[in-house]
Formats: sequence, structure tokens, C-alpha cells
Amino acid sequence: MTSKIKVDNITDQDDNNIINESGDVITVGASGDTVAVAGNIVKSNALQASDGGNIVNQSGTTITLGASGDTVTLASGASQSGFGRTGTVDWQTGSVKTATFTATSGEGYFCNTSGGAFQVNLPAGTAGSIVSVQDYNNSFDSNTLTVQVNGSQKINGGTASGKIELDTEGEGLTLVYVDDTVGWRSIHNSNFTDQSSNAVYVAATGGNATVTCGNFKTHIFTGPGTFCVSCAGNACGSNTVEYLVVAGGGGAAMGNSFDSGGGGGAGGFRSRTALPSASPLNAPANLSITASPFPITVGGGGAGQTSPGGSGSQGNTSTFSSITSAGGGKGEFGSPVCDSRGGSGGGIHQAAVAAGNFPPVAPPQGEPGGTSGPNCTCSPNGGGGGGASAAGGNASAPVGGAGGAGSFIPTAFIGPTAPSYGETGPAGRYFAGGGGGGSSPGRGGQGASSGGLGGGGDATLVGAENTGGGGGASDNSAPGGRQGGSGIVMIRYQYQGS
Repeated sequence: MTSKIKVDNITDQDDNNIINESGDVITVGASGDTVAVAGNIVKSNALQASDGGNIVNQSGTTITLGASGDTVTLASGASQSGFGRTGTVDWQTGSVKTATFTATSGEGYFCNTSGGAFQVNLPAGTAGSIVSVQDYNNSFDSNTLTVQVNGSQKINGGTASGKIELDTEGEGLTLVYVDDTVGWRSIHNSNFTDQSSNAVYVAATGGNATVTCGNFKTHIFTGPGTFCVSCAGNACGSNTVEYLVVAGGGGAAMGNSFDSGGGGGAGGFRSRTALPSASPLNAPANLSITASPFPITVGGGGAGQTSPGGSGSQGNTSTFSSITSAGGGKGEFGSPVCDSRGGSGGGIHQAAVAAGNFPPVAPPQGEPGGTSGPNCTCSPNGGGGGGASAAGGNASAPVGGAGGAGSFIPTAFIGPTAPSYGETGPAGRYFAGGGGGGSSPGRGGQGASSGGLGGGGDATLVGAENTGGGGGASDNSAPGGRQGGSGIVMIRYQYQGS
């Protein structure tokens, strides 16, 4: 016959709680007690409450605390020992780590390295010790978390005093100490690449053309429009975009009977791409987006001057989201130099320089224009317009200054199926070249100066459309200073996984 003891409460001789049942809640121990599992204390197969509810029951080698539906708790402030661990840790959610610290076995830590790299010092390991760390907010790829062993212990059987560097976005790691031969063993490692089922990618429409290259899509705006984002994606897939924003190039000047004016400055060039062969003017980070419409402005080229002895017009601004590129400076003849400032400065028929990168941004969106020389009365020729990556050339007899070179985006940004955008160059597709300065045949000028790589017009030629190239200048012959090329906006993002 099975023996049973039926009570609601067990206390010691000082009336301190040992086991108590209140309703369906069974409390083991009292505040401050240590509850340990050891050998038999009471030789009985079962311990029940007076209402017949199970408190402790043994069947063979299986011991059950409580009954179905009960809650088994330790008293507030009590601790436990002897139960062992199941390969998990207690996550310290109330204490996100932001600087070097020493871990405790049995605990997991969320580590935020956005303020800088730091180190986790492991405790002295004994068999069964366990520690976990996890990237708190996806910053391990920017600032590394280093996991360092205690003393001469090892990690994964490596060298004594070893360490592990976690440098992948969203990475997490669990380590268990096995023995002195292997040391700490990594039993679980995860990062975003393990979460492909949770990946969501950017989805959008808009543009005059859309091209794909691998897992990326590029929307190309050759005129005003709207980039409509229907899905902003997530960090496991994609949630940012790359861009190229080029403003309209400046129009060129027209000379008088004696002298020629300056070429138009290139439209402002601003770009961002994660491709490894990016322009030196590449911005440091992609743009975050939301599921909403983004108006796009594509600036037109500034008009060239068609009356003898006059300056051209500044190009027009291009915009996307928070990115604004300024229109190229106008080619000058007889107007104040400051009027020819712009994304890139216009060429000048004076000794002063028209500034580029105006208004200023970083990285700079363009370079200054060239001049007619140190004393403008000695030269009948005009300076070249500035380009995105090089200043416009100064005039030197017998020709005007050459337009400054533009800058580029890698070919992969738009892919090989879209070869007609920009001007082909050694590193990709070039945009924002300056216009060539004019020369005056009536005062010994000879030949046409060249426009800068990236759509800049040679002297007497227009800047190329949708490049932001500056217009080429002329003497006082028809058709006069030429128009700058219109700008362009391109937006690139990952739209699917591998």
C-alpha cells in the first residue's frame, strides 16, 4: 500500500516555511533560503495537501513537484542550487553593455558597440560554464566586439589566451566551457545571413527607366517624377538606397569683337554607392527610406548667352530626399565673379576664380572654374568651367581653358544594359564635366578648347543632356555661348536575395 502524508504547510521548529500550498501555488523555502536537491529527507512516496492535491510525488526515479495546473515557485529572495543548467543563459535585458566588462557564467549580454569597439572578458571557466553575447542594435560590423578568455584558457581548442572578434552585423555567440584541452567551445553563432526567412526587401516604382543588375534595381530619372516606395524592407533584407544626384550644367558666355567668355560650370555631383569601385566623391552612407512617395527634381541646363559680350545662366537644382545638388555656375563675361559660383564654378574672363561646391557640402559637389589668366587684359580667351572632380583650366594662348573633368559611378550601378547614360570613361559612367572656354580669332585665338569628361561641351558646343555637363563658350559669332546639359537622378537598392 502506498503511504501518504496530507498537509497544507511544512515548517521548521521556528515556524519558518519549508513547503507551503496556497490554492494552486506551491512555495518552496522562505526569503533568503537556499533550496537544494539532495538525498531523501522524508521517506515517503508522496506528499499531498489536505485536499488531496499533489505537493511532491515519486514514481520510480521520477520526482514531480506540484500537480497539473500548479505554479511551482521559489520564495522571493531564495536561491537554488543542484538543479543544473539546460544549455541556456539568463539574459541581462536590464543592462545593455556599452563598454568593456567581465561576464558571469550563466548570463547572456546585449552589447551595443555603436559608440565604439570594446571587449568582453570571460570568467575563469570550469566544466559547464556558459556565457552568451548578442549584437544589441546591429553595430558589430562598424565596431567590433572582442571576446577574451581568462588567463591562459582557450577558445575552440586554439592557442592559450585566445580571443574571438565579432564583426558581423546582428551577430550572436554562445560559449560553453568543456575542459582545459578545448576550453570555451562556441555552440551557437548567428547573424542576419541565418535569418533569410525574415528578410524583407525594398520595393518601389518610378523613373523614366528601370534596370536590374544581379539582385539590385536602379530607377533612372531624366526628368521630374516621383520615387514611390511601397515597402521599406528591413535590416535582414534591405532598407536603404544608393543614389546619384546631378544638377543641370551652367550655360556659357558669348564674347565680343575682341574677347571670348568662360565655359559653363558642371552641375553639382553627389553620389553614394556601396560598390567597391566608387567615386572619390562617394558619400559615406546609404540613405534610409520609408514607405512613402519621394518627389524627384531633375534640373535643366542653364541657357547660353546669344548676345555678344554677355554671360550665360546658372544651371538648375536636382533633388532627391535630403540630397540637393546645386546648378552649375554660369560662364562669365563682364559680370561679377561671385555670380558664377555653383555646383562647379563657371569659367571666367577675369583673373579671379568662381568657386565650386557652392553652397558647400561634404564630400564636395564640384570644383572652381578657370580664368583667362593672371591679367585678363592680356588674354582674349576664357577659362574653362569647373567639373565635379577637377577645376576648369585657365586660358593660355591661343585657346581658352579646358573644362574640368567630371566624376563617375561604377558601371554596375546601372548595369551593362543601360549604356546610354553618362559618358564612358576608365572607371565607369562619367557625369558633370565642365564646358570649354572660348577663344577669339580676332585677337589671335585658335581652335576650340575641350569640354571635361562627363558631358562638358567643347567650345561652341552644348553640354550633353542628362550629364550635368557645362556648355561651351564662344566668341561673338553665332550661335553664341551654348546651353548646359540637364541633370539626372538615379536610385539603386537591393530588391531580392541571392
